[in-house]
Order: sequence, then C-alpha cells, then structure tokens
Amino acid sequence: MTTRILITDFVWPSTAPEREVLAAGLGDGVEVVEAPDGGEETLAALAVDCDAIMTCFAQVTPAVVRAAERCRCISRYGVGVDNIAVDVATDLGIPVTYVPDYCVDEVSDHVMALLLTWNRQVSFYDGIAKAGRWEGTPSPHPLTRLRGQTIGIVGFGRIGRAVADKARAFGLSVLAYDPYLATDGNLPNGVAAASLDDLLVASDYVTVHTPLNDETRGLIGERAFGLMRASAYLINCARGPIVDEPALYAALQDGSIAGAGLDVMESASPPADHPMFALDNVIITPHVAFLSQQSVLELEVRTAQATVDVLQGRMPEFLVNPGALPHSRVALR
Repeated sequence: MTTRILITDFVWPSTAPEREVLAAGLGDGVEVVEAPDGGEETLAALAVDCDAIMTCFAQVTPAVVRAAERCRCISRYGVGVDNIAVDVATDLGIPVTYVPDYCVDEVSDHVMALLLTWNRQVSFYDGIAKAGRWEGTPSPHPLTRLRGQTIGIVGFGRIGRAVADKARAFGLSVLAYDPYLATDGNLPNGVAAASLDDLLVASDYVTVHTPLNDETRGLIGERAFGLMRASAYLINCARGPIVDEPALYAALQDGSIAGAGLDVMESASPPADHPMFALDNVIITPHVAFLSQQSVLELEVRTAQATVDVLQGRMPEFLVNPGALPHSRVALR
C-alpha cells in the first residue's frame, strides 16, 4: 500500500533531502505530493487520502485537518505551530511534531545583525558613502557606544538565551522577561530577570522571542511603546503578530521609539506599498532570520525523520500535543 505524504509548501530549492529520508524510512511505496498552492481548498482536497502532512508556512486549518481522514501525523518545518490547528489534530488523535531547536544560531545572529546595523547606522552610511560623501556626515540617530547599554529579551527560551550570550560578548547588560522564569532559577551569569514593564522602561534594545499564541498576540503594542525609551530600538525575529503593527507604525512616526528591525510582519507577504516600508527608521528583512544552508538542510531532514518516526510507531523527538496520545491514530512507543 502506498504511503502518501503531502508537503503543503517550502521555501528552499527542492524537497530532495526529505524525499531521501522518507524513502529510506518508509520504503519504495512512499509517494510525496507537493501542493501547487497553499489555499485551504487545495490543501483539503489533497489531504483526503494522505497519511501525513508536512508543512512550512501554509495554514493547516481545521477544515484541512478534518479532511485528512487517514492522516496519522502532521509535521511542522520549524519552531512555531501557530499555522496548524493543533487543537483539532489533538481531538482527532493526530500527533503533531516540530523542530524547536534547529535555527538558534541563525536567528540569534540575525538579531545581532539588526542591532549592530542600527547601532552603527550601517544602512545610512552605506548610502552616504555611495553618494560620494566622505566628510563625516552625522547620522539621523547619533552613534553611541554599545558597551554598557541594555538589551531586554522578551521570551527567554533557546533563542533568547543565545541572544543573551552574544549580547554579553558585546558588553551589553541583559534583562530577560519570561513568565516561566519564576520557576526557573537557572539564569546565565550577567542576565537579570525583570517584569515586562521594567524591561521595557530600562532597555535600549528590546528583542522579541515568544511563541505566538492568544497570550502573546499584540503583546508589544501601544502601552509597551509608551513605556519604552524614545531612543529605544525594537527587534522582532519571532512572529509578526506579537507586535501590534499599527501601534508600532505610530510609535515610529511620532518618535515614541527611535527605530525597529523586523524580520517578520503581521502579513506573511506584505504589499510593496506597505506604509512601514517608507520609514527611514525601520530595517526590514523578508523572514530570513532562520536561513542558512546548514539550517535548511537540518530542517528538511529532521522534519522528514519525525514523520517517519510517527508513521512507524516511534515517539518523535519533539511532540507538540501529547494530549493526542490516548486516542492516537497510531500507537507510539
């Protein structure tokens, strides 16, 4: 019997690495189907007779999950699972897997790249130099020594802790906010726990590293920008909706904060005329913080292996929804 795997979407050149893992683990009877688009109707139609779904950014909605009547596994290429109807999958006994630790270096590096680009005004001076102006033109945002400034890290998981390590190497003081820090006393040397309000008030740089859920959606909004320093810089390499985008735009326009570095926005594909793109005090990259040759290959291989594990009845490395296990469509050992 053919084992049918639906890949909803991907942003790398090919699915050859995952096909190799799937074939090695499931045999010659595996069939990989790449969806032509990520629309709900398309995915629901393709999911009807699939044994597993592997998804990157596409929305695996309740309708898609319910349509997948023989699906025994949904595997996420990545860290967050906000694009998957996990509650529906759990109710239906479908294990959901993810890879929460695959791009820690890349994202933390990207945070520091955005921070340093702003601190040293690299984008501004690049334009000045290419215009032939080498006479020491002052930047719109005054250059300040990085050592001795404070970075506030909102969400202190794997990536947040990696950012702390790298920030401390540059001489930054580190504040961390995470609701789970109250029960986790294992803070690295040089990192101080703080309430969210205290962190916002004290930080020169604020970087966001929480998952996206009902509690964090819009977490950094009008009230937060009112607490931040006028000289502060916000960085978001996590999920776009964690930051209230209209409130951020207003804060950048009226000077409530000095600037922002964004790798994600509320829309996964914002229009070219988005008003944020016209602001000089924003650096934007197109959701590439996770990206490196090594991280993408690792992601493809590990996502495929998690799918193989579940279909063969083995517990995957990272299971999102243990609540599905008592009535799972596949017994995991």
